[in-house]
Amino acid sequence: MYVFTSKVRYSEVDAHGRLNEAGIINYFQDCSDFQSESLGVGVEYLMSIKHAWVLSSWHVIYEKGIKAGDEITIATWPTSFRGLIGTRNFAIYDATGEICAKAATIWAYVDITTGKPAKITEEVASRYTLESPLEMPKVERKIKLPEQMEAMTAFAVCKSHLDTNNHVNNGKYITMALEYLPEAFETYELRAEYKKSAVYGDMIYPQVKLDGDTFYVALCDEEGNIYAGVAFRKM
Repeated sequence: MYVFTSKVRYSEVDAHGRLNEAGIINYFQDCSDFQSESLGVGVEYLMSIKHAWVLSSWHVIYEKGIKAGDEITIATWPTSFRGLIGTRNFAIYDATGEICAKAATIWAYVDITTGKPAKITEEVASRYTLESPLEMPKVERKIKLPEQMEAMTAFAVCKSHLDTNNHVNNGKYITMALEYLPEAFETYELRAEYKKSAVYGDMIYPQVKLDGDTFYVALCDEEGNIYAGVAFRKM
């Protein structure tokens, strides 16, 4: 397990003074990056061998609110490597050791020269210690979007959306989706599924719908092909 501690900054919280869904995912992403860098298999190493980890899905449970000034501990650990796929857990703990948020993720290991999945190399896998997975509610990996979703105004991918692979960073899709979340909607569970990568200049065509206790956002291209689907479920 890799951990680091932080104090939530005012610049990281939303208009309600809390670390929102995207902010929590940013902490999770940073934690996994810190672990990989500490083990010598971080971004620069992977780029040198033309490989990358590409996120396939998030499943996040938000147990307790996190506010500006809170002292938090962020943890991550890989739970399996199977052929082309790796799984990883995350957790954020408050100062008393209570879990504020936890997540399960699925990642594909890819060859960036072809864009196709590649077998996880022993050099990479051997650097990590696999640990037992967190207890998480069972959900389908794929998000089934509702029918007759409402089309919203399209917008362009900006440079600030991009990561080191020159694709929209997975956390930025969550930030995009949050723009449409109804006011006072308190997310308990978030699921995100990534289908294809958007790049600078692409147009995003959002579609949204509230269906029972779940608010769905599909971020699509002009033909309706999905870049990312996000489902926010309230308590």
